[in-house]
Amino acid sequence: MHKDEDIVVIGCGTAGSRLARQLGAGARVTVLGEEVHAPYNRVLLTDVLAGRCDPGDIALPSAGERRGVRAVRIDRAERVVRCDDGGAVPYGTLVLATGSNPVMPPLRGFDGELPDGVHPFRTLDDALALGSAVCGSTRAVVVGGGLLGVSAARALAGRGARVVLVQQGEYLMARHLDARAGELLCGHLEALGVEVHTGCRMRGLRGRDVELADGYVLESDLTVLACGVRPRTGLARAAGLAVRHGIVVDDGLRTSDPAIRAIGDCAEHRGQVYGLAGPAVEQADVLAAQLTGSPAAYTGTRALTRLTLPGAAPLDLAAFGEPTPLPGDDVVRLADATRGAYRTAVVRGDRLVGGVLLGDLSAVGELARTWEGDEPLPSTPLFHLLGGY
Repeated sequence: MHKDEDIVVIGCGTAGSRLARQLGAGARVTVLGEEVHAPYNRVLLTDVLAGRCDPGDIALPSAGERRGVRAVRIDRAERVVRCDDGGAVPYGTLVLATGSNPVMPPLRGFDGELPDGVHPFRTLDDALALGSAVCGSTRAVVVGGGLLGVSAARALAGRGARVVLVQQGEYLMARHLDARAGELLCGHLEALGVEVHTGCRMRGLRGRDVELADGYVLESDLTVLACGVRPRTGLARAAGLAVRHGIVVDDGLRTSDPAIRAIGDCAEHRGQVYGLAGPAVEQADVLAAQLTGSPAAYTGTRALTRLTLPGAAPLDLAAFGEPTPLPGDDVVRLADATRGAYRTAVVRGDRLVGGVLLGDLSAVGELARTWEGDEPLPSTPLFHLLGGY
C-alpha cells in the first residue's frame, strides 16, 4: 500500500539522481536504476572513451538508488511499479526519468542484433567496450556527425585509431552550427587525421564493415553508431500516458496522469525535447521544489551547447538558439584566421535568436546572457558583442 509521500523515480541518470539529491535525506524516495553502475555524468563519457578519465572520475553523488533493476510496467490503478526482478514498488508520486535510447538506423543486414565490433555509444558500458577494443592499428568508422559522433571520432583519433566519420547531412553538427562553422569543424578533424565524408547515407552493414548508399564499402575493425537519440517512452506509452515525441508534460512537469511526472531526456515540454544536461538539471530542481511545497514552475530552458575537442591543437565551440537565419533575419559574422576564430549571430527584430562561436570564446559570456534574457538588444553594436575591434 502506497503512501502519498512515497516518491518513486525510474532512472538514475542526470535528471533522476539530481532530483533525489535535491529532495534530501528526509524524503521518502526510491530510485530505480537499470544500469549496475553508480550514477554518472553522461556528458563526460567521451573522456572515458579517450582514456582521460576513469569511470570513478565521472561518478555523480549517490542517491541511494537500487541498481540493476528495470521497471517493466506501471500499474496506475494500484499506483505500483512492477520490476523485472518480480518486485512491486508502490508510489504516491511517480517520476519518469527514463532518458533516451540510441537511434538504430534502418539498415540492410541488421536484424536487431549488432555484429561483433559494432557498438552504439550512449552508456558507460558502451564507452568501456569501445575503449578496450581500440588500439593504434584500429580502423574505426563513426556513423553520425552530430555532437556525439564528432566527440567519439575525436576521442578515437586521440587513441591512435584511423577514423572515418560518415555524416548524412551536408555539414557536421547541423543541429547546432551553420554551414561555415560546420566546414571549419570538418577542417579541424581532418587536420587530426579523421577522414570526413558528408552527404553520405549509410545503407547497411556487412559484418562490421559499413556499406554506403552508393555501394561503396568502408572496411572497419570497429564501427560506432552515433546516429542520435530517441526519448525512452515505452513505459509511459504502455501505461496510457500522453506521448508525442517525448512524454508530454505541463509547466508542473505533470504528465496526463497528475500522479506521474517526467523530467530529463524523456520529457516533452511545450513541444520541445531538449536531450541536454542543462535542461534536465533545471527540470529536476523545479520538480524538487514543487514536491517540497514550493509553487515553482518550469517554463523552458534556453540551453547553450559547448564542446571542447582537446589535443595538441584544441578547439572550443559554443552554439545557442537558431544558427540558421530565416528570411528577413539579420546576420553579423566575424572571421579571424589569425586567431582561428569564427563568430556569427542571428538577429530577428530586436532579439538575438542564435549564434555560433568557434575557436575564441571570449565573447560567449555576454552573448549568452543577452540571448538567455530574451530582452531587446543593448545599444552596444552587435559587432562589439561578438568581440569585434
